[in-house]
Amino acid sequence: MKRIYSLVFSLILCMGCNIAGAQNCCDSLKRDVALPVISSYMVDFGGASVLDTYLSPIRYTGLNLRIGYERLQAMKFNPEKWINQLEAGIDYSPAENPAKNHTIHTLMVDLKWGMMHRWRMRQVDGLQLFGGGSTQLRGGALYAPANSNNVVSVKINWSIDLTGMAVYNKRIGRLPVTFRYQATLPVLGVFYSPEYGESYYEIYVGNRSGLVHFGWVGNRFALTNLFTADMHFGGTTVRIGYRNVTETSWVNNLNTQIFRNSFVLGLCGEWLSIRPGSKLSEKARIISAMY
Repeated sequence: MKRIYSLVFSLILCMGCNIAGAQNCCDSLKRDVALPVISSYMVDFGGASVLDTYLSPIRYTGLNLRIGYERLQAMKFNPEKWINQLEAGIDYSPAENPAKNHTIHTLMVDLKWGMMHRWRMRQVDGLQLFGGGSTQLRGGALYAPANSNNVVSVKINWSIDLTGMAVYNKRIGRLPVTFRYQATLPVLGVFYSPEYGESYYEIYVGNRSGLVHFGWVGNRFALTNLFTADMHFGGTTVRIGYRNVTETSWVNNLNTQIFRNSFVLGLCGEWLSIRPGSKLSEKARIISAMY
């Protein structure tokens, strides 16, 4: 019996050592993986076309300006195959009617977060494909100071989107460059719209039925296309690109069409945060979200 007890005790001790070793191995692996953050600050400038029949049946055209921020990082649970993306921005567009005597001012704010799966294309060196989903909250207003009745058209929408991205890292001479194309298409959501001719005073005094609508590609179609080239000059990355944005909706006999085409200029940086008192192992594997 003593031999049996001794054997059982030895087995338990070995199992405990193996479990502890496996845990230490996993902890070591976690310590040996670093996930830098790609932060980008961008300015867009270009043209805008605005039609909102709540304010006017005429299409207005003018400038488009945008200040935006983007954050990309590989995800901890599976950094080789999953990344997350956070975007925020403010758009401003002063647009004039064809006679150049009336102006509509458009101010919109948006916040988007999403996850994408990554596929590294072994057939083409440096090529990565991404696909996934995101959720976006966007709101603001169109202001027509020359109108005598309805002077403001409020826009608020929340959506669930499909998003896809292609990234290609290549050297042009000695300069590393990252080319990217990303498309985002909202597929489901909700958005706000009053009735045709309904004033905001009527809404204020209690006529609030039919203001929130289910959104899908049939009554609210929106699409964002983004092309960028990130040029890496040592620790600083300069971004140039082009952004095309389409926002349309048709509900309550109100037609909204907003188109933006803009040149993108930005500065990017890849940052690695380390907890105070800890050190990054020399053998640590750095997994970038895009570069």
